Amino acid sequence: MVTPGSQPMVVRIRPAEELWAINKIPGTYSEHVALSRDIPCERSILGMFSEVKFPVPWGHLAAKAWGSSGGHPVLCLHGWLDNANTFDKLIPLLPRGCYYVAMDFSGHGLSSHRPAGCPYHFLDYVSDVRRVAAALQWRRFTLMGHSMGGAVAGMFCFLYPEMVDKLILLENLGFLLAPEDTEAWLESKRLVIDRLLSLEAKQQTPRARSPEAALQRLLEANRHLTAEGGAILLQRGATETPTGLVYNRDMRVRTQSRESFTVEQCVKLLQKIQDRVLIIVAQDGLLVPYKLDTRNHLVKDVREAFESTLKEHNQLIEVPGSHFVHLNKPEVVSGIISNFLTAQNTRARL
Repeated sequence: MVTPGSQPMVVRIRPAEELWAINKIPGTYSEHVALSRDIPCERSILGMFSEVKFPVPWGHLAAKAWGSSGGHPVLCLHGWLDNANTFDKLIPLLPRGCYYVAMDFSGHGLSSHRPAGCPYHFLDYVSDVRRVAAALQWRRFTLMGHSMGGAVAGMFCFLYPEMVDKLILLENLGFLLAPEDTEAWLESKRLVIDRLLSLEAKQQTPRARSPEAALQRLLEANRHLTAEGGAILLQRGATETPTGLVYNRDMRVRTQSRESFTVEQCVKLLQKIQDRVLIIVAQDGLLVPYKLDTRNHLVKDVREAFESTLKEHNQLIEVPGSHFVHLNKPEVVSGIISNFLTAQNTRARL
């Protein structure tokens, strides 16, 4: 376990001898840690990473870190049901002068599950971020979040604006939008409770699958993932057992209670942001208004609110690709993110 001020063990990433080099024991990582055969990890210092664990009352939060701990701190937040490996192909392409820490939220990846009987609330993930920042003794840092991780990053900025110098949102606008209909909102809250109680009543043993079946199931659930991207997520998202691979994620994360906002609330919250914001939207992702069947006017309104409130301190860029463009084709976004990270932050603190 790594405590603030101590030096984590560095594990060199090398080409995988086999694709399915998964952790042998829940909560640990296999010695065959690997990204992908076509990533020249040995040529860059960012091709090496360290595994880090931060103690919490219910166990630990796991993370992986790239670069020198003396570099500018960047905390990377993954999406719902994903894990820290979502940044494996992107981070080696980013500036070396930063210290990148990609964490697993509670119930995801190699992080501990929350205690029995406890549901997962959206604010729990925000508190995960605060715990990691405190353990690292970071007073001010950059946040980069993909999908749900972007919403967590946005909420953290609203609650702790003085701690964030730059915000990078990948396929997210920093908010979870509330249902327009009150009855739909109530039904969503009721469903959270009912699903949690149903899971507890069933007490199902996690299903074991062959490596091929586990990957196929992951790809079927997410059409935006490539086979390579799915395999990368599975390396950290599953544990090898005698009967096959078992997904690491806590089934209760599917029942999480979200903190959602109206457009009017979003506009007011944007005024809390003290940092510069980069939003990257994929043309075949989830946020391009003309691609959405419902609520596209809400997304459009929030995008316009960013531009009108943050003005020149906000960059919104559309790129070719899908919801997982940062994992599937990291070279499409790496240059944009690198320029944003290295640009001087001229925005005055409020």
